[in-house]
Amino acid sequence: MRLQSLKLAGFKFFVDPVTFRFPDPLTAIVGPNGCGKSNVIDAIRWVMGESSARQLRGDAMSDVIFAGTSQRKPVGQASVELVVENTLGKLGCYRDWE
Repeated sequence: MRLQSLKLAGFKFFVDPVTFRFPDPLTAIVGPNGCGKSNVIDAIRWVMGESSARQLRGDAMSDVIFAGTSQRKPVGQASVELVVENTLGKLGCYRDWE
């Protein structure tokens, strides 16, 4: 089982849909402070079921939805999609999904 891609839309400051692809078995996310590295990890934790706002570096779960800026309106929802490779069938009941 391996993470192939991550799609974010409306999650924290990723207001527009963005897809991260992980073509290699080993991937690193690097960048300066404030560029969103931690938000990527928070998105993975959120889609995997994390329900504690504190664990996602927020005060309330509404903090994971883009709240708007002076130039952009807030959005009413956030979505995170994970695509995993499961050729070995290690996800059990999910092995037949395509």
